Amino acid sequence: MATELKVDVEPAEAGFDADRLARIDRHFARYVDEGLLPGWLIAVARRGRIVHLSHHGYRDVEAGLPVETDTRWRIYSMTKPVTSVAAMMLYEEGAFDLTDPISRWLPEFAQPRVYVKGSALNPLTEPATEPIRVWHLLTHTAGLTYGFHHGHPVDAMYRAAGFEWGAPAGMDLAACTRKWAELPLICQPGSEWNYSVSTDVLGRLVEVVSGRNLDEFFAERIFSPLGMDDTGFWVEGEAAERLAALYVPKPGTRKAVRNDAFGQTGRSRPDFLSGGGGLVSTAADYHRFTQMLLNRGELDGVRLLSPRAVALMASNHLPGGVDLEAYGRPLFAEMPFHGHGFGLGFSVLIDPVKAKSLASVGEFAWGGAASTAFWVDPAEEVTALFFTQLLPSSTHPVRQE
Repeated sequence: MATELKVDVEPAEAGFDADRLARIDRHFARYVDEGLLPGWLIAVARRGRIVHLSHHGYRDVEAGLPVETDTRWRIYSMTKPVTSVAAMMLYEEGAFDLTDPISRWLPEFAQPRVYVKGSALNPLTEPATEPIRVWHLLTHTAGLTYGFHHGHPVDAMYRAAGFEWGAPAGMDLAACTRKWAELPLICQPGSEWNYSVSTDVLGRLVEVVSGRNLDEFFAERIFSPLGMDDTGFWVEGEAAERLAALYVPKPGTRKAVRNDAFGQTGRSRPDFLSGGGGLVSTAADYHRFTQMLLNRGELDGVRLLSPRAVALMASNHLPGGVDLEAYGRPLFAEMPFHGHGFGLGFSVLIDPVKAKSLASVGEFAWGGAASTAFWVDPAEEVTALFFTQLLPSSTHPVRQE
């Protein structure tokens, strides 16, 4: 069922202006021509039909290998919506309620403690006033964090335990989850939004509830039914030749420089199956995933979620209907805080004026650490995908552009 990625409809027929679409390519071509990105692929679709498909530059600059439509990309945090869909599928089957404490299945979280003050080496903590619930994981309001934030003593504790841009060698998802449960929460559950390993813990919940490893659940319940045959936690054989190299910005110039240390990610089965950032995919596969979301849970006769479940995921769940600016901890300069809320797995635009955006109310989106991004606009029935491999995503303002 692997789908060929190609333009399906003339722009005018889908309500687009071809000349204005061409602006996209001219704009992003400059990034490659100036050496700021190695290469990229862009796909824009309306009502499931691709209206604009373009690519420029190289998947491997040093080898002279160009970006092609079947290039494999590390999608990092674009894994999070997949894990969130998996959890919502189990929720709709009655496996748990969104308000259930996760300690019912992950007893290591039975008595979480919360940071109050002090250093990473000598923190003062207090008991959590309420349990971590499933919806806290889906919304990043559980009080968990990431080591790479470098903004709080608990972040430093994650780094000291080996969690910055990954997990210590030999630790699987179950072991990582147990270790995170030993560390203090950065805040009381439900009290604020903090981007975190919450979706990784959610992936572990999927494993325990379903009785399947996360890669198996994804393959059997999501990828195979949707025809996402080129998506997984690693690539091998001929597919490995299609995996793009990974780049980082050179200090001072921001020129893209190859990083083979990070670039080994995705080339072999990982010990840690990261539901928060571990997948490798293609534009064709992720296009099918976004079409399932746009179609309210169904694609080509295969239904993963009910329309109401997708609508719930694409609603702002931050208490009081506030945006991330009011409820979230500052993260990256390019993160969508102004006018954006957060749903069950992705950001949700709630105020285009505050966001200074031409997008529609209700657009939901997310991106990955290597500067990949997607958005779904239910009002206009438009989806857009952007793939490249430059870490971190805060290097250039790609997502706003």
